[in-house]
Amino acid sequence: MTAIKIRVGADPRGKSTPLFLDLFCRSLIILCTFLSVILSSIAVCDGHWLLADRRMFGLWYFCSLEEQQGSVLGSQSFKASSNCTRHLEEAGVDGLGVGLASCRFVITLAVVSAIFGLELLVMSQASEGRDSSRRWTLGARLVLLAGVMAAAGIASFVLLLGAFATLLGFTLTFWCQFTATFLFFLNGMAARHIQHIEPLLPFSGHPDKL
Repeated sequence: MTAIKIRVGADPRGKSTPLFLDLFCRSLIILCTFLSVILSSIAVCDGHWLLADRRMFGLWYFCSLEEQQGSVLGSQSFKASSNCTRHLEEAGVDGLGVGLASCRFVITLAVVSAIFGLELLVMSQASEGRDSSRRWTLGARLVLLAGVMAAAGIASFVLLLGAFATLLGFTLTFWCQFTATFLFFLNGMAARHIQHIEPLLPFSGHPDKL
């Protein structure tokens, strides 16, 4: 009598099953990347990053501030005077115009890179197989590149205005860019490493069992 080994259905080892945890992590990465793009876009478009000595240093222009006496409990506030200028050399810092122009260029490229990376991450979820994996990998690299360029832009801004920079002098839009840069790095690294996570098999026992 000959024993016959019977295998029912396809081999589950060669089958890739999407898991809830994997889909949840990828969706969370896409959502956080989208939020970081919004934060970085707001920070770049506004451009008011540093307030020091009644002067506002921005990515796009420099403004002098004048003190205004408030009407409520004698409070004081500041408002921008009409002598805002795009000639940043008038701030009294050597090389500020060229330095901030480079800073603007690098951070703008970072936002563009993050937008294209986000698009590839989303498109990868609408495709399957190798195309999906390639798009996800390329999107993760673009988001990580955006983090590197954004960090370089922030570092150059701080170095250029180090003589005026204080922790309380940085504005809300600067901290928006700082947060977006951190999220670019975090999402880029997470998107790269999620490709190496092996999905858990949705079965138990031994498939080769007689």
